[in-house]
Amino acid sequence: MKKQLLSTSAIALGVAMAAPASAQEWDMDWGGFANTHVGYSSVDGTGVPAGADFDGVNVFTNSEIIFSPSVTLDNGMTFGFNVQMEALNGGGGIDGIDESYVTISSDTLGRIDLGSENSAGYRLMVAAPQVGSMAINSRSTSAFVPVTGSGGFRQAALSSYTEVAGNNDVQRITYFTPSFNGLTLGVSYAPSSAGNAANNAPVNFNAAANITDIFDLGVGYSQSFNGVDVNFGARWGTGNSNVAGRSDPETWGLGASFSVSGFTFGASYAENENGFAGGVGDQEGYSIGASYDIAGPWTVGLEGYVGEVTNAGAAPTSDYEAYKLGASRSLGAGVSWDVYYFHQESNNGAVAGNPDIDGDVIATAINLSF
Repeated sequence: MKKQLLSTSAIALGVAMAAPASAQEWDMDWGGFANTHVGYSSVDGTGVPAGADFDGVNVFTNSEIIFSPSVTLDNGMTFGFNVQMEALNGGGGIDGIDESYVTISSDTLGRIDLGSENSAGYRLMVAAPQVGSMAINSRSTSAFVPVTGSGGFRQAALSSYTEVAGNNDVQRITYFTPSFNGLTLGVSYAPSSAGNAANNAPVNFNAAANITDIFDLGVGYSQSFNGVDVNFGARWGTGNSNVAGRSDPETWGLGASFSVSGFTFGASYAENENGFAGGVGDQEGYSIGASYDIAGPWTVGLEGYVGEVTNAGAAPTSDYEAYKLGASRSLGAGVSWDVYYFHQESNNGAVAGNPDIDGDVIATAINLSF
């Protein structure tokens, strides 16, 4: 399957490169976002480190500058580049870059992405509606309340937007079909789970600590029927384990949302089977929520996420729960204001005594999108 995917991509690239030159000029597009949160946290539990105090006012900023130049040739094919720069000191790894990839697309070909980006399965997933910029179907809430337990980034205990073994933004090849009456299919291949530090070196497919030959499949469907908007997403992925005592990891998930008369209802479920003997680190989780777009500038919503990590032997599971009630008001072009409350609980079943951390946060945020 690996060779077939690579051959298909090579053919598509060959066709693209053989196209005649264009006199069109590049569109030097750029944009980005800045979400700044100010909130008061109240945190306690047996898992809070001795002497630590997380109560009080915190400030959390999530922001990026995104450059996306592109050019459309005379034959209708569009070539582009997307690079996302973290707009925080020390963000995005050692070089400050989050994602960077080349795009090749046309109405008949679909789209090919080449570079550091999440998989097709991740990008086609659907979950409960999120109101405002604070995501609880994620680990963003840890900016205010620490998370204890063995739930990993991009894995189902903390989010239904999963990746195989939690790999994130590694070098990969992704293809999306054109939309067929709202139906889009996607497939991705990543040589290795190694991060960006390995981008300028060949992949060692026998590296003992890596997951290699990572394949992801995704399907997305979006359509409207008599005033009802329907969105559906599903994904599956696997890779080859080079870790002693670890079988090949897998992930799968599905989600849906429905919108009618200003209301949106949605839910998702996902699993990560991480392949360790005894079920160490196998994860599952689900989101559920609803929102209402009030006539005028306000949207309100209630959502929750519940996740779990299965630990080996007699150790109990590690659990995670988060619930948010929020409202967001549009202030003008690309500017919005959020107010929200969330409650979060987590425990660590892999540690004696199963220590827990509970927290409550009331916060506000200003969101800029440009």
